[in-house]
Amino acid sequence: MHLHDKMPSIQSGRNNNINTRKLVSRHLSIILSVAGFLAAAVSFSANAIEIETPAVGLSGIPMDYVVSGAVPGESVKFIIDGDSYNATADTEGRAEFSAIAIDGAGEAQLSATVGDETVDRQIRVIPGWLSVLPAVMAIVVALTLRNVIPALLLGLWLGATALQSFTFTGAGVGLLDTFQVYVRGALADSDRASIVLFTMMIGGMVGIITRNGGMASIVLAIVSRAKTAIGGQVAVWFMGLMIFFDDYSNTLVVGNTARSLTDHLKISREKLAYIVDSTAAPVACIALITTWIGYQIGLIDQAMGTIEGLADVQAYTVFIQSIPYSFYPILAIVFVLLVAATGLDFGPMYAAEVRARNGQVKPVMAEALPALEGEELAPKDNIPLRAFNAFIPIIVLIVGLGASLFALGEGSTVTEILATTKPYQAMMYSSFVGVLVAATMTIGQGILSVHETIDAWYGGLRATLFGMIILILAWSLSDVTAALSTAKFLVTLFADSIPVALIPAIAFILAAMTAFTTGTSWGTMAILMPLVIPLAWAVMIVHGIADPSGMHIFYSSVACVLAGAVWGDHCSPISDTTVLSSIASGCNHIEHVRTQLPYALVVGAVGLIVGTVPAGFGLPPWISLLAGVAILYGILKTFGRSAEA
Repeated sequence: MHLHDKMPSIQSGRNNNINTRKLVSRHLSIILSVAGFLAAAVSFSANAIEIETPAVGLSGIPMDYVVSGAVPGESVKFIIDGDSYNATADTEGRAEFSAIAIDGAGEAQLSATVGDETVDRQIRVIPGWLSVLPAVMAIVVALTLRNVIPALLLGLWLGATALQSFTFTGAGVGLLDTFQVYVRGALADSDRASIVLFTMMIGGMVGIITRNGGMASIVLAIVSRAKTAIGGQVAVWFMGLMIFFDDYSNTLVVGNTARSLTDHLKISREKLAYIVDSTAAPVACIALITTWIGYQIGLIDQAMGTIEGLADVQAYTVFIQSIPYSFYPILAIVFVLLVAATGLDFGPMYAAEVRARNGQVKPVMAEALPALEGEELAPKDNIPLRAFNAFIPIIVLIVGLGASLFALGEGSTVTEILATTKPYQAMMYSSFVGVLVAATMTIGQGILSVHETIDAWYGGLRATLFGMIILILAWSLSDVTAALSTAKFLVTLFADSIPVALIPAIAFILAAMTAFTTGTSWGTMAILMPLVIPLAWAVMIVHGIADPSGMHIFYSSVACVLAGAVWGDHCSPISDTTVLSSIASGCNHIEHVRTQLPYALVVGAVGLIVGTVPAGFGLPPWISLLAGVAILYGILKTFGRSAEA
């Protein structure tokens, strides 16, 4: 074939190649266009302007708003109900607008402008008093019906409805949200799940050491010394001081361990729950090495870090200096000892003790928390009673908790370690190891078979389930009150004008009310500490006492946030520690609240009037403590009666 015969085919091949290149180029152009469009869309989405608001606004209450999605350093204009505010976006593209109050209720119009882009939004504004109503309803219904579950559910429903709207549709959606949103959210929280599992594992361990006879042996050993109701109560109080690492551990271990002893000595379940509850949190609050201290120091340090003149002050030093001003925790511990050692009681507790001396240690009401008791948890017949079968697992639990706290923390000092540790993880480790040790010892000695040990563990675990339901509902209500900004309403209501000497007293009352209505001491501390510390320091500067001459105001204010949170927690029927004390003691929950409340009110009033108020005027705290103890003893001798009589 000649060359000219090949030309058509060569030309055709060239044309095909050219067409192919054009087609590829066209497709590539389309792909690049689409990619550019998608990139622009992603960029637009990443920089989309959004207005972050509270769940609802409270009329007349300063609230915080955030505009996000701006370019760092860009000017942001924020309009709320016609009032305009300006701010500059930070390095994360967020502009904060703090303490903006909206007058009147209804729908408020919000608008944010960044460059050429404007975003509009609405927020519901409700009267401030509605934010307190769910917690108040729960407390009133609980004390009226003497049943905490319907009370919590009603309060939770009311709060969820307030977050929706007070309409038929809002009430229906709020009812569904109580379970789907808030109960599920409370259970899904990892820290709260750790508490639930820790509690159940403690119950399982107690089930094993009860079934294997270890608990019975301890009771026999203590009974040989504590042969009277007074001796038994003092022994329980002393056990509460020994377990100071953590309030949950204190409550569960002491309550479950001492219940058999107090039943034997005809001490009421209400008295046991009171002793357990009124030593656990106060001890954990003021002891130097506990799961509370790291949390409290962290809050103090964070609050002082932004204040000129306090940024370089050690938070641990401030905490140590504040301990003498912690009147309620100290007086609560002392008053428990006075009640136990004198055998005197007043109010509903006296009636409970008289009933117990007549042989009925449990509340007469049939509906009580199903505590760790029953035939499946009674000691097995014909087995050796060895105290170390209970002592060793409990010691392993306590030592394991302390060791885990230090192992999981970072730093070269105790303060640094406790400030960075992971208390919930430590609780999980220690409770799990405690169960393993109890089970291994029981099976290894041939006291129980593997099957019997698992049954004992499950029997103890199962007894905590009902209490865990109450605990989860209490957490759910706490989340609702947080969404309703209950704490902001209380702070605004009471913190308008405060004389410098009364700052600690106001802080105590505010913390007590917040903890009482929300049921959480830690949550109260987290809410109020960043508010009270700057407020106290600012008022001290105004009065010219921001120096060593006025530091008693500062230390007392810090102590009063912590002490008031514990006091409100003790009085609240929706408090988690109050619930756990009822569980561990096998006491009806509402009866525990009814019998403890008068004692807590008396100690709180004495601590406030004799301790906090005079301390604000400069009276040394040790004088107030001595006077407080003397007054409490006088009240007990005057109004108390002996159940033995």
